[in-house]
Amino acid sequence: MPDGTSRFTCNGKQLFHFMGCSTFAEYTVCAEVSVSKINPKAPLDKVCLLGCGISTGYGAALNTAKVEPGSKTAIWGVGAVGLAVIMGCKKAGATEIIAVDINNDKEKIAREFGATKFVNPKDYDKPIQQVLVDMTDGGLDYTFECVGNIHTMRAALESCHKGWGESIIIGVAASGMEISTRPFQLVTGRVWRGSAFGGWKSRDSVPNLVEEYMTGGDLKVDEFVTFTLPLSEINTAFKYMHDGTSLRSVIVFSHDNLNTKSSGLSSTTASRL
Repeated sequence: MPDGTSRFTCNGKQLFHFMGCSTFAEYTVCAEVSVSKINPKAPLDKVCLLGCGISTGYGAALNTAKVEPGSKTAIWGVGAVGLAVIMGCKKAGATEIIAVDINNDKEKIAREFGATKFVNPKDYDKPIQQVLVDMTDGGLDYTFECVGNIHTMRAALESCHKGWGESIIIGVAASGMEISTRPFQLVTGRVWRGSAFGGWKSRDSVPNLVEEYMTGGDLKVDEFVTFTLPLSEINTAFKYMHDGTSLRSVIVFSHDNLNTKSSGLSSTTASRL
């Protein structure tokens, strides 16, 4: 908890609150500041995804980068977060939205969410940043790294246009990793920026995002749910994640109305209520 204490024990031993939420549990204790009141009619097995992944990518485009109409953009990693960035870029009016991924099977869903092009770095003999700079007549206005790989972070920055290009880091790299680039890349006017939860203020913004979804706006949510599984099959959800056969797997605590139909292809973590 924020005050350094815990409300959980097991067999007399203290347990900690994972990410302050511990949502892979039927009941949990959260800090009051971490709780948002949402529309009671909202389907919890859908809007649970607004607690992180979708909101993070969507907001990175709209709030952090503030993508303008007519912008040229590129997104590394066509998982749920990357698709949410694509969705945000489309809403902002970007005219060029390039999805970058090494899995060609991701192209179909990337285009469904608004990507105008799909690029696989493995299809080229030269660095992807050079490919994209050549493809976009000097570079991109905004790039987004949703993989969590320090090499793609560098490529995303160096794909930006000199003078004004901005690269947003969303993916979380492994512990201890460090990013690097030549100072010239920044001296010439590029910007490296980070984004946490898409720049939303969770307590105020999550209820608004729920309303945007409920009123049929531009915010897709259902399309991200590939599998809905009971808690007993949570390891199956992680397998789907590692196999790249799910966008999001939602874990529920009731066996009623479970939908296990696949609706997409991507690589992200299992979601939770």
